[in-house]
Amino acid sequence: MTQPYHVPVLLNESIESLDIRPQGTYVDVTFGGGGHSRAILECLSDRGRLIAFDQDADARANRPQDDRLLFVESNFRFLRTWLRYYAIDAVDGILADLGVSSHHFDSEQRGFSFRFDGPLDMRMNQRAHMTAADVVNRYEPAALMTLFRNYGELEAPHRIAQCIERARTEAPITTIGALIEAVAPVTPRGGESKFLAKLFQALRIEVNGEMEALKMMLEQTRKVLRPGGRLVVITYHSLEDRLVKNFMRSGNFEGRAEQDFFGRVQTPFEVLTRKAVVPTPAEIERNPRSRSAKMRVCRLKPLTE
Repeated sequence: MTQPYHVPVLLNESIESLDIRPQGTYVDVTFGGGGHSRAILECLSDRGRLIAFDQDADARANRPQDDRLLFVESNFRFLRTWLRYYAIDAVDGILADLGVSSHHFDSEQRGFSFRFDGPLDMRMNQRAHMTAADVVNRYEPAALMTLFRNYGELEAPHRIAQCIERARTEAPITTIGALIEAVAPVTPRGGESKFLAKLFQALRIEVNGEMEALKMMLEQTRKVLRPGGRLVVITYHSLEDRLVKNFMRSGNFEGRAEQDFFGRVQTPFEVLTRKAVVPTPAEIERNPRSRSAKMRVCRLKPLTE
């Protein structure tokens, strides 16, 4: 049986949160398997339009044949550049599902999962040059320690970096199995899966520049959304969620909202989700990978507010 490319998370909730106008223009910056995009298209009239982004060439095969869909094979960090290229001044809503697709986790050759002993790759964009093997073998121990601490939130990152440094002096670490063997001395017994998930997350974020790309995309939403336009973001770990929450609340990533002369808080967005929306138990049972998902929604305030 063919496995789905990706099962869309919080599908109904995210489509409802976009508050889709049938004649509007919308953006799905993480097309993947196209589940969210297809649901958006179902809500659009013949005059509606959807622009879908995905930097992975494999995603192109999932495109529905629909004249209302414009597929852009690019990283969403270039959101505004591509919209301007296609003469799109403003959009009515933007959806971002930041989860790694099932397609990536289930592919041995892509190197995203520690369930397989494949190449240590982890590139979302196969045209990119730097792989996880490059990071593991070329980064100085101090740099490895920093990314394991910041992107993996791992305990004792210096010990992990030391293990990798010791192993790579004997032979380059080019496979998932070799990496797992290298960090075995510091892998907690009974907590192997959680430890490796954090380790792989840190490497994946670094290889793909995920945090920088997310910041760049979010900053551009203020310039491309129409007043009243919706921004819907689904995150899967605390690093992403913290950035998104701060940005929606204050318009910056530090969470410090500016005040006017009278002390009134000045923020570009109105947050529509007091608490993050999470999957129901039924959805988690159907799709265990949705367990860590959190959805936050805001709208760009009209200029008169």
